Amino acid sequence: MGYIILIIVATAAVTAAITALVISGKMRRKVTYMLDALEDKELNFRFDESRFIGRNFNKTLNRLRNIFDNERKEIIEQEKYFGLMLDHVNTGIAVIEPDGRVAYCNNTALSLLGIATFGHIRQLRTVSEPLYKVFHTITDGSEERASFYNESGKMTISLTASEATIGKETVRIIAFNDISNEIAENEQQSWSKLIRVLTHEIMNTVTPIASLSETLLKFEEVSDEVRNGLSSISQSSRGLIKFVDTYRNLTRIAPPVKKAFYLKEVAERVINLTREQTVISGATCTYTEKSDDIILYADEGQITQILINLVKNAVQAEARKIEITAEINPSEQVIINVCNDGAPISKESREEIFVPFFTTKQEGTGIGLSLSRQIMRLHNGTLTLTRSDATGTVFTLIFR
Repeated sequence: MGYIILIIVATAAVTAAITALVISGKMRRKVTYMLDALEDKELNFRFDESRFIGRNFNKTLNRLRNIFDNERKEIIEQEKYFGLMLDHVNTGIAVIEPDGRVAYCNNTALSLLGIATFGHIRQLRTVSEPLYKVFHTITDGSEERASFYNESGKMTISLTASEATIGKETVRIIAFNDISNEIAENEQQSWSKLIRVLTHEIMNTVTPIASLSETLLKFEEVSDEVRNGLSSISQSSRGLIKFVDTYRNLTRIAPPVKKAFYLKEVAERVINLTREQTVISGATCTYTEKSDDIILYADEGQITQILINLVKNAVQAEARKIEITAEINPSEQVIINVCNDGAPISKESREEIFVPFFTTKQEGTGIGLSLSRQIMRLHNGTLTLTRSDATGTVFTLIFR
């Protein structure tokens, strides 16, 4: 009898051991399956909790799966949140992988580069070869500059790069900003300072000469030959003083007195004020609003001055058709384009037309466009040459 009991106990023990091994093997397979799924970021699995054997173990695995799923969803929401934040900053951001693919870029980056999508840095070759080289070669901690042309004209951006390790790859995070206005502002300040110094020195030198020559002309004892010489000196001196006084305008632009006004009324006034020049030259000047009842908050007189200058320049370029168009873009900026079909501006001159004293006209002063750009800067806006080719020339005013 004792022998039989011993056999039964031994059999039960062996059965229990075998069952334990089977269950243990199933558990290992389940754990391995779950780890493989998590590594592949697959969470569409769930273990059966209805059976008695292994129920608690399956519940534990399912709980772990739910924890990972919740963490994954939270990370996705955080990525969306940070993505929205980055899309609303004024800095362009691009994450570049080692092979040149773009893992991420924000909307500002697309806007600054003037492209709709950014999948690989080789796309930048269609924008500018130097721009592509900067993106290709910039390294961790370095700072570079690149200039290129987009729809708004010439743009200069400042770029900085930093490296980060994501998974097993090291990527470059490139941040870049538009510094075109800053550079232009520095250039303008340098020109203004130079003009102030030159006008001061010239006036201090010429004014006494003009005064002295006029005083000497009053003496009757002066011979005709000397009188003619003094008269020439006096006229030349007064002419130079008038010339210098004209250029002082570059450093004496009054701060804008802003008020709200309908842009259409100003455009119609500009057309009337320039009608004589356009009629004589055989040109037509029109105004079109692409947005209804555009209201501009600016110095009405100064904006009128800019538009008159651009229309007159178009007439002098032998334009036959001058079009002023205005619209409000999605960013609530007022955009004014002054287009004409006159002679295009040469590539060599496009870089210089906003520089004080530069002119391609025989009787031009070279201060009209420079003054206009300064006025736009005082309005926190921009004036750029957007296009100039066989199809026409376009100057664009942007009010931010």
